[in-house]
Amino acid sequence: MRPADLYTVDALLAVAVGGLLCPYAALESPLHGGVREPLWVSVLVGLALGLPLAVRRRWPMTVAAVISSVATVALVTGVIPNFAAAAPALAIGLSFYTVAVSTPTRRSMLCAAGCLALVSVALVLTAGDLWSRTGAVVYAAVMVAPAWVIGWLIRERRALAVRQSDHLVRQAATEERLRVARELHDVVAHTLSLIVVKAAVANHVAEADPREAGAALRVIEQTGRTALTDVRRVLGVLREDSPYAPTPGLDELPVLARQAAIGGVDVQLDVRREEPAGAVPESVGLAVYRIVQEAVTNVVKHAAPAACRATVTVLPDEVRVEVTDDGQRPVLLGGEGHGLIGMRERVALHGGEFRAGPRADGGFAVTASLPYRVAA
Repeated sequence: MRPADLYTVDALLAVAVGGLLCPYAALESPLHGGVREPLWVSVLVGLALGLPLAVRRRWPMTVAAVISSVATVALVTGVIPNFAAAAPALAIGLSFYTVAVSTPTRRSMLCAAGCLALVSVALVLTAGDLWSRTGAVVYAAVMVAPAWVIGWLIRERRALAVRQSDHLVRQAATEERLRVARELHDVVAHTLSLIVVKAAVANHVAEADPREAGAALRVIEQTGRTALTDVRRVLGVLREDSPYAPTPGLDELPVLARQAAIGGVDVQLDVRREEPAGAVPESVGLAVYRIVQEAVTNVVKHAAPAACRATVTVLPDEVRVEVTDDGQRPVLLGGEGHGLIGMRERVALHGGEFRAGPRADGGFAVTASLPYRVAA
């Protein structure tokens, strides 16, 4: 609800309470006799009790103090008989609710306790015996205190919702940073591996075979341009006004296999589709591409020259990936590298399973399954 609408509601509430209920209560005569006040006094007291509710959201504690003080004076002087205390109690309860909703707990509790004490004293002074006085205090607490409790609960619930929203925002930002970091790692690691391999070739044959060195440098140039395009695409996602190329997926796997051949790895790619093209979600296709890319890059870095086989099977409800090689890799003493961690995170993001490790007959194997749901 807009602020203007809230102030309109408060104004109508003030008119109803201050123009009808409280003046009606003030016009009531005491049960045991007493001086009847003039009509204008009753109306004025009723307006003084109800009209401050129109600005209760702007000055909640001031409004609560004013209404409680007026109610106390009205009850002590008999302008409002104690049996008609429900009307001022309604005005006080509304002000207490606003105090609890809009004011920190400690301040609102002190304000509510002070105002409630004033009203309780007034009821006690106008009551008869001890039993009536005790009942008057209980009556005041039952009529007024629940409004503060309800307001406090709503304030706490809103604060909890804000904290949860902030947590979700921070979590989304963290996940986005991790996603961008994974993308950049996959792009840079794959590209630099090929560049290093071809740079070593160019350096080795620079004098003996300038043509071969030139070919290696052209590969480095092409690979670098491709990497720059991928980096711009990844960073362009962070800017809504920045156009970027489509994300790579299953259709780009043959290009990936040809790039790996430049690094000395013969990749035999086998893509088996049981679902029509376009059925696999883009996020799953990107994850499959990056997993194959990282697995092949690891072969280039750690096992080249070697033979590598990449099998991608697209089933109706999941995509299975298996990348194996027959190369010899050094033993990693520091646990998994960033590449394996990134692949494991991608698979976990889609609720799949991931395994990576040495094969019994030599070489290394990476397997993953990524479930997906076809859009209706």
